[in-house]
Amino acid sequence: MSVGTAIVATIAIIAFMVLRIVKYNTQGHGRNLAAPPQDGETTALRREVEDLRERIKVLERITTDSNTSEAIESRRVAAEIEALRTREDS
Repeated sequence: MSVGTAIVATIAIIAFMVLRIVKYNTQGHGRNLAAPPQDGETTALRREVEDLRERIKVLERITTDSNTSEAIESRRVAAEIEALRTREDS
């Protein structure tokens, strides 16, 4: 191994270690991080997120309920009734 290769390898190892140390420190390892204080805006945002989650649950229920056997049967009966109405009008 030449001197140049050894220097490049050493610099690469040092750079890798520096990156690992920085990553370790920014993730809060080894430190006791307190939760950020709750202000009015944070509370309002949390409440809004909960409201949106509830809306999503309702939309999911509507979507899945329209594919149940009862819903399909109800659509079939409604289509039959509509077909009978159109025959009577003709």
